[in-house]
Amino acid sequence: MPGFNPDRGFGVYVHWPYCARICPYCDFNVYAAKARDTDPLYRAILDDLSGWRGRTGERQVASIFLGGGTPSLMTGEQVAGVIAQVDRLWGLKPGAEITLEANPDDAARFGDFAAAGVNRLSLGVQSLDDARLKFLGRMHSADEALRALEQAKGKFRSVSVDLIYSLPGQSEADWRTELSRTLALGADHLSLYELTIEPGAAFAFAVKRKDWTPLDDDRSAGLYEVTQAMTAEAGFDGYEISNHARGFEHQSVHNRIYWSSGDWVGVGPGAHGRLTTGDERWAIEAAEKPGEYLQQVKAQGLGWAGVEKLEAVADARERVAMGLRVVDGFERGLVGELGLSLDEARVAELVRDRLLVEGARVVLTPEGRLLADRIAGEIAP
Repeated sequence: MPGFNPDRGFGVYVHWPYCARICPYCDFNVYAAKARDTDPLYRAILDDLSGWRGRTGERQVASIFLGGGTPSLMTGEQVAGVIAQVDRLWGLKPGAEITLEANPDDAARFGDFAAAGVNRLSLGVQSLDDARLKFLGRMHSADEALRALEQAKGKFRSVSVDLIYSLPGQSEADWRTELSRTLALGADHLSLYELTIEPGAAFAFAVKRKDWTPLDDDRSAGLYEVTQAMTAEAGFDGYEISNHARGFEHQSVHNRIYWSSGDWVGVGPGAHGRLTTGDERWAIEAAEKPGEYLQQVKAQGLGWAGVEKLEAVADARERVAMGLRVVDGFERGLVGELGLSLDEARVAELVRDRLLVEGARVVLTPEGRLLADRIAGEIAP
């Protein structure tokens, strides 16, 4: 198995699991914030980072991503402390991307986050329609989201906006209007996600009770095609299935590390990481519940609860699945080096059906992106 390739990137993901309210579409590892003393978790994250440093050796960090949960519930001092710890342990590459996910409700702290060293804000707007925001369980209004975006644009070198579409009853005209309005707001990056009904999320139980009916696949596909056309026309490159940037400099460095099968540290309850040491690659998961995570870090100096060595073929399948998400696809030669033989007959069929372009790199066509997960499973069985 090829060793660590710094060209694929090395990043740090920090999972802050607390939320003021848990959204009904969310199946992430999150917990109600309540009136908690978060200092023990913050200290455990710093210690976990130190434990990871002993396993990675010397590397430079291209990206820090503070996600969740709601990391904008952290204090500016906590965010600054995490960034300083990462820099002390590994060193940050010049111009390293430092992203924090934020809710519009927390705009009063944007200045603190910028002062702490955050240079990219990912703002969870989700909708510009108050009724849909209520349906999605969001605590902010559309006007509050717009004000938060204006504040963010003056403080960070890059601002990303998240929106969810393909909502029940949403028509093409509805989505065109909302997306047109979003494209005019001056954000640098857009993450535009179709609503998915995740097992275990509150929405899954609501659908099972027949409280409401999800949009059907054909209408969702139509909205996806509208999304691609409108963002491209507005100058937002669709560099990944759900992500669009106003130029290469605003693409998410951190997500690029995931999609190119780079290495990343994962700290915080339930965080996942990937680590290549020598010719071995490991999938790592931290203890899930905050209390268990604190105990694990205290006992072991690391939050690791699950460690799995990825065999070469499993690594190759992961590279196929991740690589197909981006516009430049994956390297055919690399997965071959890892011992994975693609299903050439199926590849040829997909090329004939204009869902795949095959050469030194295997790339999905715009039509193929609608079926990315299925195609990955079919060509890399």
